[in-house]
Amino acid sequence: MDEKQLPKLSNYRWVILAIAALLDAISSYIQFQISALAVQIMPALHISPAQFQSLLMAPMLIAVFLSIPAGSLADKFGAKKIVSVGLVISVLGAYGRLFANNFITMFITLLLFGVYMALLNANTLKIFGTWFKQDTNTAMGVFFASASVGIMLSQATSSLFPTVEKAYIFSSTVLLVLAVCWVIFVKDTPKGEEVPQPQTEQGKSESSFEFFKAAAKSKKTWYVALAVGFGMGASEAFSGILPQAFAARGMTPAAAGVVASVATIGSLAGSLFGPAIINKAKKAKPMMIVITALGGLLMAITWYIPLGMPLSIALILGGVFGAMTGPIMQAMPITFPEIGPKNAGSAGGLVGTVSLLLSFFLPVIISSIAGKNYALTFIIQGLVFVVQIIVLAVLPDANAARRHAE
Repeated sequence: MDEKQLPKLSNYRWVILAIAALLDAISSYIQFQISALAVQIMPALHISPAQFQSLLMAPMLIAVFLSIPAGSLADKFGAKKIVSVGLVISVLGAYGRLFANNFITMFITLLLFGVYMALLNANTLKIFGTWFKQDTNTAMGVFFASASVGIMLSQATSSLFPTVEKAYIFSSTVLLVLAVCWVIFVKDTPKGEEVPQPQTEQGKSESSFEFFKAAAKSKKTWYVALAVGFGMGASEAFSGILPQAFAARGMTPAAAGVVASVATIGSLAGSLFGPAIINKAKKAKPMMIVITALGGLLMAITWYIPLGMPLSIALILGGVFGAMTGPIMQAMPITFPEIGPKNAGSAGGLVGTVSLLLSFFLPVIISSIAGKNYALTFIIQGLVFVVQIIVLAVLPDANAARRHAE
């Protein structure tokens, strides 16, 4: 499409993106406090490595059950209302961690905390597709990068708080402030624009289930969900285990957290610049396959890389290659003719359910198999990450699909 024919975008889109990105950052910050504070939390709660992985992934597990209804309901009622309800529940869950003194109660509070991100993640494709249109990949890249920022800050700063409780209070309060910002400032659509709401043959509005059926019939959307799930599952497991692994190599908890945060610097760069680099290629698929292979390789050999500068460089490069393709994959369904803006929420919900189901169970399974054998853990994580290549091979080229949609 000629650039002169592309729709003019509202400047208010940056407000929408800023609030969504900050909510994503604080979500990762809170989730990975469990990892950064593991040496204090695990003895206090009397939990095993597998239980620890369950707690780390608990905020993502709730999305398995909420993503599909969240996307379908947002297609019908708007994303702002749906996410606002989730934020109320999540703020209560975040503060609830202060009263959790065993595995079960902590697991429940983390499930509650994860509600808003389940609802927001299911609808980012719809929100950014509405506000950013042809620049949706850019918005997705920033959103992905914000998660890396949250993880980095969590691993680098959580151990600086005098007590675990004070660390919880700080992050919960930041979430509360951002929740208020969402309710006050976020809008579903730019001024003078409405999200398509086609009618049925009888002239009535389509039910939420009709939106979901349209998304569920798209094989390509299922392929995207699988690719995203294997990538996220491996990456989440990798990020969560780094502080413990480095502590096992002789680092202090504080030093291990700082070194672990280095990987997220690469993820931040990959998320921000990856979509722009891949979009410039005539064909995206070959480049995405090579990038995925390199990311999996660097993940697999992490345990064997010497401490110091070699490890830092490898972590940064691994983060770059591990994050470059994610935003592209997440944005793909809106370019499919059977999805488009109308069914984007339902498609996002489907992708969220499948990918987050994998993201929850893969780290737990890997931890159960490898136990405290960190070398084996990293190798398995790298292999799981590379499985994305199989799914990528059967998907249409991302750049061709985007150009066709435009």
